[in-house]
Amino acid sequence: MRLRGHQPSDLEPLLALFTASVHGLGGAHYDRAQLAARAPPAPDRARWRERLEQAHTLVAEIDGQPAGFLSCRLDGHIEQLFVAPGHARRGVATRLHAQAEAMLVAAGIRELTTEASLVARPFFERHGFIVHEAQSAERQGVVLRRYAMRKEISAAARPAARQPGHGKDAIGGK
Repeated sequence: MRLRGHQPSDLEPLLALFTASVHGLGGAHYDRAQLAARAPPAPDRARWRERLEQAHTLVAEIDGQPAGFLSCRLDGHIEQLFVAPGHARRGVATRLHAQAEAMLVAAGIRELTTEASLVARPFFERHGFIVHEAQSAERQGVVLRRYAMRKEISAAARPAARQPGHGKDAIGGK
């Protein structure tokens, strides 16, 4: 598995992966109307392009094909985490999450947040997130349940504080 940054040419493959993930992995948790509202057959490509470009998006590839992706903001909020159904429960989400968390911790972030679906909640709980609030989100007139979750980054996981008299900080900058 190879992790890399998002490229503009990823739009169509990531849209297809997102749709397959929502419909393929969400069926046990959401009804047909909820799945269609979450991942409609005609997604708003301009909105998706903007979301992918405004966030820091990592793509996991297996055999040259996207197997998953994660988008996060540099304030510690994980916007999206989706894995292709054929690669679910094989470490793709874990690798994406670990890479994003390491990047955010190195940037000095002390808390990670997300809004997790019913499908994603157990994954985030296994990675140290706790439910802050159960929520209802509306898409196309359909209500979807989700969970606002957060994870506090322990002091041990954060970069060391800058030592007086040293020319570089813990991230390697000046």
